[in-house]
Amino acid sequence: MLLCTDVGNTNIKFALFEGEKIIGKLRFSTDPYKTDDEYAAELYTTFRINGIDLKKITGSIISSVVPKVTSPLCKAIDKIAGLKTLVLGPGVKSGLDLRIDNPASLGSDILAMCVAAKELYSAPSVIIGLGTATTIVYLDDKKRYCGGAISPGVTISLDALTNHGALLPSVDLNSPKKVICTNTEDCIKSGIIFGTACMLDGMIDRFNEERGCESTVIATGGLASSIVNNCKHDIIINDDLILEGLRIIYGKNNSQCVMRNAKLNNKI
Repeated sequence: MLLCTDVGNTNIKFALFEGEKIIGKLRFSTDPYKTDDEYAAELYTTFRINGIDLKKITGSIISSVVPKVTSPLCKAIDKIAGLKTLVLGPGVKSGLDLRIDNPASLGSDILAMCVAAKELYSAPSVIIGLGTATTIVYLDDKKRYCGGAISPGVTISLDALTNHGALLPSVDLNSPKKVICTNTEDCIKSGIIFGTACMLDGMIDRFNEERGCESTVIATGGLASSIVNNCKHDIIINDDLILEGLRIIYGKNNSQCVMRNAKLNNKI
């Protein structure tokens, strides 16, 4: 089994793969103050509760946008499974041609989701990540990464609105029944949900106009379904896009990782 870990600013997502199939998923809150022992205890307990045999985990790869969490989590995985984790970053083979100013600056989450889009969907493609930030990026007809745009995420926008508006309440992010609303809570939902959907539709149009062709559009992230269902474009939702990308990238670096873990296991 392969353990793939996606560390975001809000949540940590884990997926266990057997071949190309996900056989189990976990989600923790991201906490940069937890120690490796705390993460190890949580992972060990959760795996045992779900009947997962740690001895069957033969590989591990992680994408992290929270550097303070990366090292403790890698140590935790080492403690419970006896594996050195491949950390996605410079020097790791991805197979993606990066046509941007500074390839080393590309976030590992964006890299992973683009690798998955390249392998799983037709090009050209627009890939949307609806997380703490909203990322909208582009693969051309030759499946080369050409850059994109970043805007505040849905939750950040909502928090900024309610924190700076003294009389504005916090609301759940579910779609109101209509765009023109008659109470404050639904007005906020309309602005956030429908406003973000309109922004995505507009950006997709601008991407296509700038490139002179239509694109396959894929979206991922915890809020993808809430937003995408209100878009006018035909958008594919894949909640596991980053995890799928990590699986593919691990496969491209597999021989190196297997040798490293074999050496480690021989020492145990």
